[in-house]
Amino acid sequence: MDKLYEESETGCCPRFNPEPWDEKEISFQEKLFVKDHVRSFLHVPLNFGKVMVKNMERIQEAGALVPLPVMLSDEKSIWGGYSFFFLADIYIAVAKEVPGAEMARISGTFLTKVFEGPYKDVRKWVKEMKAYVKSKAKEMKKMYFFYTTCPKCAEYYGKNYTVILAKV
Repeated sequence: MDKLYEESETGCCPRFNPEPWDEKEISFQEKLFVKDHVRSFLHVPLNFGKVMVKNMERIQEAGALVPLPVMLSDEKSIWGGYSFFFLADIYIAVAKEVPGAEMARISGTFLTKVFEGPYKDVRKWVKEMKAYVKSKAKEMKKMYFFYTTCPKCAEYYGKNYTVILAKV
């Protein structure tokens, strides 16, 4: 298994350091991702484990793991507008093309902000993120969520960090 994951305290998700992600401006130039989909209720994924296991097996078999695991979620209401049920596109950063997987490339400039707490606070975080982008005299084009650890690892570490990336 990849060295990064062997060194994590949980054997799963590495401990997240929020400092490099909080209130930063980052750029992606054709950043390569495996793309898949998950269903969620109140921003809590329902089939996340199954989707991640399938994709991580493919990524490991292809030797495409990256040193810093980044997984973005683009959440959309199933019925449009605000809803409790979402279908999310999931983007898992990879080092190269992964056979058998849908691939996507993301480019752009993003403002980032780190939030900590339960997923039920997502609406509040989105409002704060919109205000943050506005305070920087920028216009948000799209928003991605970076859930930094799985629920079991978040419980182990005692912190449930989420990074919101606003494409500007």
